Amino acid sequence: MFNSLKFKVILFGFIFTFFSSFGQSYFLGLFNSSIREALSITHGQFGSIYASATLCSSLLLIWVGKKIDDVNIFKFAFFVTVLLSFACFFFSRITSVFLLFVAIFLMRFSGQGMMSHTASTTISRYFTRTRGKALSISWFGLSSAEFIMPVLMVYLLTIIDWQNLWLIFSITVLIVLPIASFLLIKNLNLDSREANDENIKEVEIKQWKRIEVIKDYRFYIISSNMLAMPWIFTGFAVFQSFVQTSKGWGPYVIAQSFMSYSILSVLTLFLSGFLIDKFTSRKLLIYMNIPLLLSVIVLFFFDTPVTAFVFLGLVGISNGFANILGSSTWAELYGVKYLGSIKALTTALMVFATAFGTALFGYLIDIGFTVDDIAVVSGTYIFVSLILL
Repeated sequence: MFNSLKFKVILFGFIFTFFSSFGQSYFLGLFNSSIREALSITHGQFGSIYASATLCSSLLLIWVGKKIDDVNIFKFAFFVTVLLSFACFFFSRITSVFLLFVAIFLMRFSGQGMMSHTASTTISRYFTRTRGKALSISWFGLSSAEFIMPVLMVYLLTIIDWQNLWLIFSITVLIVLPIASFLLIKNLNLDSREANDENIKEVEIKQWKRIEVIKDYRFYIISSNMLAMPWIFTGFAVFQSFVQTSKGWGPYVIAQSFMSYSILSVLTLFLSGFLIDKFTSRKLLIYMNIPLLLSVIVLFFFDTPVTAFVFLGLVGISNGFANILGSSTWAELYGVKYLGSIKALTTALMVFATAFGTALFGYLIDIGFTVDDIAVVSGTYIFVSLILL
């Protein structure tokens, strides 16, 4: 299915999505309690800091992310790598609220934003006929991290101070990613494309500029659905300790249930890759958030520990679809020539959505909303966005 160069591009995407975990909400949420205890801040205060830092990172991403359309991919990847390594180092130096804000800003911008943007844009631009399959394998990197990291971090936090863990992350990034980039994409250029006999279909797609995209009403309806997962899942991930306490679950329940999330996310990733190549992204969009809607319904009605596994399992199904559709849909609709600038905008909106979710959840928790109340708010948004779609 894939030749040597195709395999290298996919492996590059896999590695970068794996390491984007350091800036993902599910990962940073694992350090929520440690940070709040060290700085003596509340859930709401942490949420506000997290949200404002994430918002700033999303605004910067709109400008920096578009540079991938103009710069050699290897050089761009090296810049992102150095930035992520520095962000991890800075995160280990947190001693005040201000430094927490800067650290989260750097992690969200470099990790969740630029790492995933670099991976998904490179894959979406290079592949044409097998874009769905390539994206599904690439995003398996993040799913692998989501399977491994939660339980591993909970264990490591019992034997290693959290600041020292972030020093280890910084060194690891600086060693692994430059070597991987050199070996895998050093000779890849902006015009590199998958070789196949069906590129005529791709050439006929109008190549939209970003200014044209923001005038298209379809962009906003699709985005409202794409953004449901980021803000809802981020809220639950960042405040997982609150959910765990409210539901009366043990300390390892959510960390363990991330495995069901990861397994189902991976299965859906591979399934959606084949389905997209067969039916196109536009025909699959309507099904993307149905499992997410079911997940908040389950969270509302049930309290037993197994609920965490069902909840995160359903979220994983929607996540598997969203990771692929979030890249392939824009390439199908708007072409790949200006995909970097379009993806910079959509990735920034996704990061902004995570900021919104964190701020909203933190505020709702502080004014007395229960987990069930928040599930109702989330379910209402999902339902309305589905109707619009």
